[in-house]
Amino acid sequence: MKQIFLYFGFLFSILITHSVYAQIFTNYTTSDGLLDDNVICLDIDTADNVWFGTQNGISKFDGTSWTSFTQNTYPGLIDNNINTILVASDDRVWVGTDFGISVFNGTSFTSFTSADGLGNNRVNHIAEDINGVIWFGEFSGVTKYDGTTFTAYSISDGLPFGGVKHIGFDSNNDAWFATALGGVVKYDGTTFTTISTPQGLLHNVANSLVIDNQNNKWVGTASGVSVINNAGQVFEHHTRMYIMPPPDTLNPVEDIDMDGQGRIWVGIYVDYLVTVGGVSMYDGTQWIDYDVSDGLVSPVIRQLDIDSQDNVWVVTSNGVSKISSLPNSLIDIQHNEVPFKIFPNPASDFLNVQFDNSATAAYRDVSIYSVSMQLISQLNVAGYEIEFRLPLNGLEPGFYFIRIDNEISSFIIH
Repeated sequence: MKQIFLYFGFLFSILITHSVYAQIFTNYTTSDGLLDDNVICLDIDTADNVWFGTQNGISKFDGTSWTSFTQNTYPGLIDNNINTILVASDDRVWVGTDFGISVFNGTSFTSFTSADGLGNNRVNHIAEDINGVIWFGEFSGVTKYDGTTFTAYSISDGLPFGGVKHIGFDSNNDAWFATALGGVVKYDGTTFTTISTPQGLLHNVANSLVIDNQNNKWVGTASGVSVINNAGQVFEHHTRMYIMPPPDTLNPVEDIDMDGQGRIWVGIYVDYLVTVGGVSMYDGTQWIDYDVSDGLVSPVIRQLDIDSQDNVWVVTSNGVSKISSLPNSLIDIQHNEVPFKIFPNPASDFLNVQFDNSATAAYRDVSIYSVSMQLISQLNVAGYEIEFRLPLNGLEPGFYFIRIDNEISSFIIH
């Protein structure tokens, strides 16, 4: 018994240190209803519907069912290979391709090209400013659309060569552009101001940016993250958010975003001699990284976005991963009232699970996770069952989570 208590204390200290940011991974592929596993981009609307742009059209996921949009079913869509997608504040869905843009009004698509005033048909990113103006980052610059007129900006206006890959807006509604070769550019409606390596930026290849509540610009570059303050000064760098296998240390950022708690999330992808990639989260003190060993569907990270519940959606070349948070600590779990009991705890060969009441649904979803939040096993139990025995054969001694539907508890195997 003394050994068990010592073991439990050891595991408790590990859990408090590491499980604060333990995550649950749920993966989606074509077998679940996704149109194509090669997903390029995504955006999330106000109802938390997730819109995915793939190389073969658009998939919409409402949490239960999937809806597909392709040129075959919607001839107004300009191309099936979607580079970027935005759900605007008026619920219209804008998509960018290599052949122009299309906008979906809920019934049909309308398309626009350079013949309509778009600066370049190769569109990398679409964003909406505070006033509802839609901006397009393109191969040769940026274009804004006020609902009537397209206004294009390029090298001749002060933008660097290589085009714009990402657009963000600060609290003054000034536009910030992450550019392909020229660093970051601020546009205040009159003047373009460039911040690049001479001003301290890590790298001039800037793929993405996000602006926090203090108007700091977190810029994802080919060499890591640089942070620019409200005065336009680079004051902070992060270069090892994701720990690479030796001898690699480079952290090229594909995308960057911020969740509702102000934590910074980055998607990192390297494809040199080996393919390596993952997602990292910064809580203001430390970076925590996740990859395929934790449950991510693929290392080839394309983009990420965060819904209203702080679920992180990651799109890759092999499908989609949703990263969901668990309670903040073991204390939260143990003090949380759950509608079931588990015993014995610690356990060895089996675990009894006893429910307070029968379920209203046909079955209960039961999942076991390791302390690092890897899914160990999953099964369905008939909803009318009040008690069942869960075999623990083959599980190593250690600390585990059990999740039944949306309720979570923990147990130890000794």
